[in-house]
Amino acid sequence: MNKQVFSEAEVKQYYENMKNDSIGPLWHDLGHMVTKEPVHDVEPYLWKWKTIRDYAMTAGDLLEPGKDAERRVVYLQNPSLLKRGLVGYGTHTLYAGIQLLLPGEMAPSHHHSQTAIRFIIEGDGGAYTAVNGERSYMKRGDMILTPAWTWHEHKHEGTEPMFWMDGLDVGLVRTLAASFFEPYEGGFYPEEPPENYSTKKLTGGAFAAKGETVKPGYPSPIFNYTWERAQYELEQLSKSTDNEDPFDGYAIEYINPTTGGPADSRIGTMMQKLLPGQHTKSHRHVHSCIYHVLEGSGYTVIDGEKFEWEKGDFFILPPYSWHEHVNEGQEDAHLFSINDKPVMEKLELEFGDEYKDNNGHQPIEKVFQPSDSM
Repeated sequence: MNKQVFSEAEVKQYYENMKNDSIGPLWHDLGHMVTKEPVHDVEPYLWKWKTIRDYAMTAGDLLEPGKDAERRVVYLQNPSLLKRGLVGYGTHTLYAGIQLLLPGEMAPSHHHSQTAIRFIIEGDGGAYTAVNGERSYMKRGDMILTPAWTWHEHKHEGTEPMFWMDGLDVGLVRTLAASFFEPYEGGFYPEEPPENYSTKKLTGGAFAAKGETVKPGYPSPIFNYTWERAQYELEQLSKSTDNEDPFDGYAIEYINPTTGGPADSRIGTMMQKLLPGQHTKSHRHVHSCIYHVLEGSGYTVIDGEKFEWEKGDFFILPPYSWHEHVNEGQEDAHLFSINDKPVMEKLELEFGDEYKDNNGHQPIEKVFQPSDSM
């Protein structure tokens, strides 16, 4: 078969015609569509707690939840994603906001297709989250689930401001065009079980009361994973170096006791403990993370950039980025994080590898300088 010979002008016109007809040549674009490694626009970033807290406290004077706004929340905006018009994104899949509830305030009940977690930053009792009518009083370091489509609301009966992190899969749900939201008619869902019922029913997430029947599956029968229990587990774990993970120190993942899988079906949650002077080795993985420093001071190296953190700070770990953690303080450091690993694992896309050079440690090429405009 004789092939037609095209002039340079005809070839140029051929490609121009394809473009005009919304057709593309795979032989030119395959490398952009099917990349050798993960390609993304997510860049690491770090926010200082003082800056976040100041903005949240000012919002306390500006508006009231349930009256002037659905919730009083300041969210963490990744500048690299804002350039793409992605408002409210921490990573391409995950969102983090810091919610403030003042004494006497209530945030009305609603539900949505996004799944969410709450991690308590400041406050010890007096405020609660109700999930499908069940109250759970919040204390610093607790992690509370509000699974997709569960009715949830907040009320503060105490005397001091309460701050917590809201973690949602906003980016994932928006990308999949599956976002739904509905306020509860009448404002507040009727309270039904006794307060903290699920936490007491399944002590420590491992034991059920005799005669209790707990169906396996999602959502987890526990809504409040207490800091008291997490701290105990980490203390036991860190008594032996045999339990040390080379990349994450002493780490626990929050699980659904009926399945053994993640506590939430779409957002993974983890708490890491780093002993004074501990320096983990570097690795990378497909799933992205948003970190919060519950306690301690140190730094994390992400793709050669040093991010110095202290109590209360937040930072972003983009997908497939080399990272390692260092505790520079004299006390234990505790890092809480949310991630999109459950989704990656369900889709069979999760992958990771370890840094081989320099005994597993990256060279530091630059130091991140956080914004502080207040």
